[in-house]
Amino acid sequence: MTEQDPRYHISVTVVSRYLPEQSLPDDQRYAFAYTVTVRNLGLLPAQLMTRHWIITDGNGKVQEVRGAGVIGEQPLLAPGQSHTYTSGTLLDTPVGSMHGSYRMQASDEHSFDAPISPFRLAKPGVLN
Repeated sequence: MTEQDPRYHISVTVVSRYLPEQSLPDDQRYAFAYTVTVRNLGLLPAQLMTRHWIITDGNGKVQEVRGAGVIGEQPLLAPGQSHTYTSGTLLDTPVGSMHGSYRMQASDEHSFDAPISPFRLAKPGVLN
């Protein structure tokens, strides 16, 4: 494992929640929201350019989502600054997971990936 360059250090934390009011379990439609905080722990300003999500439902079905920015924004984060947003996804099962990365561009034009660790999407009371 290589040591991380201190100029380019982005922390990503995610909190997910089930949305019963937008879900239709009888139709295999389970809605989830997730709130993401992206924090620049590096030494240079960095802009979030693109996102790449890998979404897996409880049956192993995988969806990949790629696009510019997050919720229509490409936030520029100064060192120590953070950006928080909430988005959502639909699954065919009551349990799943997401992970991915953000492509960042630092003020020195260096591009790098900020990994997003896997997190669980689960309807409360579901075991697997």
